[in-house]
Amino acid sequence: MDELSQGGISRGKIGIRLIFTLLFLVILSVMHFIIQMTALIQYVVLLITRSYSEPLRSFSNKAAVYVYKLIRYITLNDNARPFPFTGFPREMESPEDAARFD
Repeated sequence: MDELSQGGISRGKIGIRLIFTLLFLVILSVMHFIIQMTALIQYVVLLITRSYSEPLRSFSNKAAVYVYKLIRYITLNDNARPFPFTGFPREMESPEDAARFD
């Protein structure tokens, strides 16, 4: 913030960050679609087998963390560029032991 308020950041650096932000906005849109599809597939599996897919559940949890990291970068709350510039994020919280339907 100090560098920004003193006018120390070049417009070129701001432009590069803007380009990365636009790229990550596109990736965020793709992730939105992927999460919708995984949720629908999970419910189809649940309706057919009456049990959820643990690998799909784990992927969905990691995808949620990735979306969180994307949003933090896009909104200037984090300076670390998300995947593919860093590793895919690990789970922040473990999923519940079992999904409840009450």
